[in-house]
Amino acid sequence: MTKACYYEVLSVERTADDQTLKTAYRKAALRYHPDRNPGDKAAEEKFKELAEAYSVLSDPQRRAAYDRYGHDGLQAGGGGVNPDVFTEFNDIFGDFFGFGDLFGMGGGKRGNPNRAQRGEDVRYDLVIEFEDAMRGSGIEIQVPRLDPCARCQGKGAEADGLVSCPTCRGRGEVLFQQAFLQIRRTCAQCGGRGQTIRKACQSCRGEGYTRSERKLRVNIPPGVDTGTRLRLAEEGQPGANGGPPGDLYVVIRVKPHAVFERQENDLHCVLPVNVAQAALGAQVDLLTFDGLQSVKIIEGIQTGQQIRLKGLGVPKVNGNGRGDLIAHVEVKVPTKLNREQKKLFEQLLETLPVEDEPGDKGMFGKLKDFFVQ
Repeated sequence: MTKACYYEVLSVERTADDQTLKTAYRKAALRYHPDRNPGDKAAEEKFKELAEAYSVLSDPQRRAAYDRYGHDGLQAGGGGVNPDVFTEFNDIFGDFFGFGDLFGMGGGKRGNPNRAQRGEDVRYDLVIEFEDAMRGSGIEIQVPRLDPCARCQGKGAEADGLVSCPTCRGRGEVLFQQAFLQIRRTCAQCGGRGQTIRKACQSCRGEGYTRSERKLRVNIPPGVDTGTRLRLAEEGQPGANGGPPGDLYVVIRVKPHAVFERQENDLHCVLPVNVAQAALGAQVDLLTFDGLQSVKIIEGIQTGQQIRLKGLGVPKVNGNGRGDLIAHVEVKVPTKLNREQKKLFEQLLETLPVEDEPGDKGMFGKLKDFFVQ
């Protein structure tokens, strides 16, 4: 049977470069891989065809022979799949959305547990006062962490306590057959180290790490809010095989304030005024995070009206200014009056109109108009 053109198998032009070939191959191989198509013989044959095509076209000498003489040009050098393509198969798919992990393949760069690995990141939840969020602060925290065991240097064994793994014979990986592929997997017994512990370290009992607490100072910038994350580089868990430590992320939660409520970078508060101040107007003092501020109350102000004080809100974390302070007026009606106050209010009652404003019919006038319609 006549073999299909390798370029047509990979759906690429004859001028395709190495990266184009690799991209086309891994895209098609993902689609027809036996693990994704269990029991599908057609998909398995297509996958073999793709591997053969890529094996030839990814080799400069074999590609040149194929371009000049076609399939006949490969007979002298041997046709079919180059065995080296399977090593490259892991390299290609190990970097492609965790393909090696998806199909249980090891031996690629991603799956090698003996390489230096970065330590895990750590989260620390820190509750701070509202005032600390407004002004900024420096706070010391105690962070639990793991440190490499000083006795065994993280190996988990005494100096003579490591032996070659009997399962993988020190290679750190085992081979198994899957369909027509021979695939490497990390050894489950030794975790890829190639060695097992015969005599555990007396200090860490084989774990390789000791638990401790570290005191760190966290600089809280002004303007942080609940949910803000502060990163402390390389203060997380230690890396494996000489890798760098992870990072520590301090997640902020700000306690609510008794007087002020935050909305983004603005502060909101209630400003109580008495009836006389609301009717006549006045200057009242309002306590803010910047000290006492004199606030002007206009004549006839009503409950719910707002007074905005520019630049007295929350500092912006990026240092570019501050929000505003918004005072919500609340006119307080006295609940208890002495004899003199009661007499004054009775005199005032006789002089005040029932309507809210001149020309306003008031509630009873509006009801009358409604029923006569």
